[in-house]
Amino acid sequence: MNPSDTFRTFLDCWKIQSNDRLASDGSQISRPGFKTKPWYKSRVPSTVLSALVEAGEYAEPYFGRNLNNIPKKRFEQPWWYRTEFNLKDLKANETILLKFDGINYAANIWLNGRFIAGAEYIFGAFKAFSFDISKFVKKGRNALAVQVIGPKPGDFSTGFVDWNPPAPDRNMGIFRPVTLCRCGGVSIENPFVRADPDVKTLDKASIMVSAELHNHSGKTLTGILKGTIESACFEESVTLTAGQQKVIEFTPEKYKDLLFQKPRLWWPHDLGNPNLYELHLEFRIDEAVCDSCRTVFGIRRVEDYFNEQGHRGFKINGREILIKAGGWTDDMLLADTPEKLEAQIRYVKHMNLNCIRLEGIWGKDHTLYDLCDRYGILMMVGWSCHWEHQQYLGKPVDERFGGITTPEDIDLIAKSWLDQLLWLRNHPSIFVWAVGSDKVPHPDLEKRYKETFEKNDPTRPYLASTGGVGSEQAIIGSEVIVSDISGPTGVKMLGPYAYTPPVYWYEDTKRGGAYGFNTETGPGAQVPVLETLKKMIPAEELWPIGDCWDFHCGLNEFSNLDRFRHALENRYGPVDNVEQFAYRAQILNYELIRPMFEAFRVNRPKATGVVQWMLNAAWPKLYWQLYDWYLAPTGAFYGTKKACRPCQLIYNYSSRAVLLVNDMQQPLKKSFAEICVLDLEANEVLNEKLKVEGKPESVQELLTLPDLPSISGTYFLDLRLFDSDAAQIASNFYWLSTEPDILDYEAKVVPWEYYAPSKQFADFTLLNSLAQTTVDIQYELRTENDSNILSVELKNTGGSIAFAIELNAVDANTGAGIVPVFWQDNYITLLPAESRTVEAVCQRQISNVSLNINGWNIKKS
Repeated sequence: MNPSDTFRTFLDCWKIQSNDRLASDGSQISRPGFKTKPWYKSRVPSTVLSALVEAGEYAEPYFGRNLNNIPKKRFEQPWWYRTEFNLKDLKANETILLKFDGINYAANIWLNGRFIAGAEYIFGAFKAFSFDISKFVKKGRNALAVQVIGPKPGDFSTGFVDWNPPAPDRNMGIFRPVTLCRCGGVSIENPFVRADPDVKTLDKASIMVSAELHNHSGKTLTGILKGTIESACFEESVTLTAGQQKVIEFTPEKYKDLLFQKPRLWWPHDLGNPNLYELHLEFRIDEAVCDSCRTVFGIRRVEDYFNEQGHRGFKINGREILIKAGGWTDDMLLADTPEKLEAQIRYVKHMNLNCIRLEGIWGKDHTLYDLCDRYGILMMVGWSCHWEHQQYLGKPVDERFGGITTPEDIDLIAKSWLDQLLWLRNHPSIFVWAVGSDKVPHPDLEKRYKETFEKNDPTRPYLASTGGVGSEQAIIGSEVIVSDISGPTGVKMLGPYAYTPPVYWYEDTKRGGAYGFNTETGPGAQVPVLETLKKMIPAEELWPIGDCWDFHCGLNEFSNLDRFRHALENRYGPVDNVEQFAYRAQILNYELIRPMFEAFRVNRPKATGVVQWMLNAAWPKLYWQLYDWYLAPTGAFYGTKKACRPCQLIYNYSSRAVLLVNDMQQPLKKSFAEICVLDLEANEVLNEKLKVEGKPESVQELLTLPDLPSISGTYFLDLRLFDSDAAQIASNFYWLSTEPDILDYEAKVVPWEYYAPSKQFADFTLLNSLAQTTVDIQYELRTENDSNILSVELKNTGGSIAFAIELNAVDANTGAGIVPVFWQDNYITLLPAESRTVEAVCQRQISNVSLNINGWNIKKS
């Protein structure tokens, strides 16, 4: 539901101060004109700490160990949020509502010197609150004061798990909007559009519209509720008794305009266009509009299914879709901007991913969800596992059901879920709700969830847990994850979470390998680029790797880079300095992430989805990210983009087969594949040109690489796909070793089996003997549609392979890397005498753009 200027106003300009700095109470603080000179300016939504950082109280909290210098004790007391607003046009008999979408964690509210509600009622980070303040407001200036009480151990607050430390203030504050709503006695609440397309023909759709009408007056009122969706119009006369709340429904059986012909369906971007519609509702008494609202929605149907192996998959508008996702987190201080959110969702699409998973109902407003609707990015939305583990929740938990087991807690979370569902249910991008993460809900709680879904949102499936398949192996927890209410989930959460070589994804059939729907997994640490390392770690601690690096790792078993460094040096050789480490880390990032996504693609339909843990970063970190907190892509970003290209040639590290994957809706006709194996000196050992045709959404094996007994220990596989005009459709370049990766699947990993150790590492150390080569670089900048386009022509003028060329667009005036940046490709390898043109879209309007390149064996001409 999107506020309109006439009836809804965001209260966003506030000031904050700690309780210990004030001698006054709420009755005084909430009076217009109260002196706030020593207070800090703040915006809402905002946590206390994010406001203090913006005010300059704490400089660079994410740099080095600065986070440790912020005293947690300062946030163990309440903080006051205060604002004033003007009702200079207040009308007689007008109803004024005050709405809070999210307070972490509890609050006492005062208005114009009068107490509105207290913390015994206002508690729960994910509950929404609405108050009729008509008798408390006055014409002219009004003052609102909210005393926020932060979460205590055991409270069901916002939070993070092992991917970063908690914020020192534990995100206390008014972290979602505060809205002043005005209406003429009757308000429109919780509008909902249920769209159901005919998935057999896709040529028609039934639309059902509902909304709640609340009569806030002390008398009976009769009016007209009218709705419009483009040319479709519908209305109904409604009589409401004093104080009555009534749900009004408009169905296609009664209103023929709600049977849409040739509807513009909402699709994930890889299946079609994410078309959107707008619903406008207004309630009139006589000729006066009492209230109106606007709701954006999409027409689509979501279904789930179970494949032959018993794994759950999903369909959009009747078509099965392989979920290719990344795990989302908000900024540690919940301080994301709309610009940063949009850049990240554009990154998701640019990498050819189609989904993000929210472990935790993130977002300080609707911006993230609106962007996913608009860009065609699916969303898995649900609770975080930090309520399921004592370390994060702060109180004992049940091994099977987590921390929500008492009747009081169940009631709180059931009501919280209802509020979140009503807040988000119109977003077509949300395709599944997840009411549990590592565990399942208590049966009494899941019954409440089911009742909520049946009554308020039957349009999408829900998962009782994001784990389940294989849970009898006791990898994540000791209990088998099967719901007493809804049965098996059909999805799995079996890791891995740490260093994992490429072959794992193809040969593992018991844990996290490419079968079923793996809801969180990945090859472990993903070190950012050198420029980011310099932004987050003091210069004197950049090398050798030490405690400050560890501070920016994850928690628990993920608190250092030991496994990553061990793998890097075993695969690629010793590292001498931070520059070399940062560059080689990107090569390892690329090498490890690409086969994970590729394996799930080639294993359809046995594989139904995979979520890379994680997509992004809550702060500058060294683990689990395809791009970093500063929005600089890692090598894993480009490995993901390459792996998920809709039509691609893919190498199976286990069977040594080369496969053609066509995920497009159109067949691939009259094309040919070139499969070339080269030794370290770029001599062709094998070259096969095959005519290929690929059906829509198909996988086919083209050939298996033969034994190559005399090839160099490190060698290359160059895969290229061309259309009938010999234009290149796709390329994929692999570096391989005659010494294969061998995993020790029987090894016992303590305290839990979060990865499979290696018995033997693939050996790429011969790359260090690659002859130096020269790359000629030409580039130009042009402007298109408010964006800078950097076009780069690369030519390998030497006699050896130019391996893994890293391209960096920089501001020529400052030398700073430009972010966000959308390269067509990166970490590019060129054969001798080969040329290639690559472009990057730079959103920042920087007129003087330069290019820096790096490479394994590159010297600039």
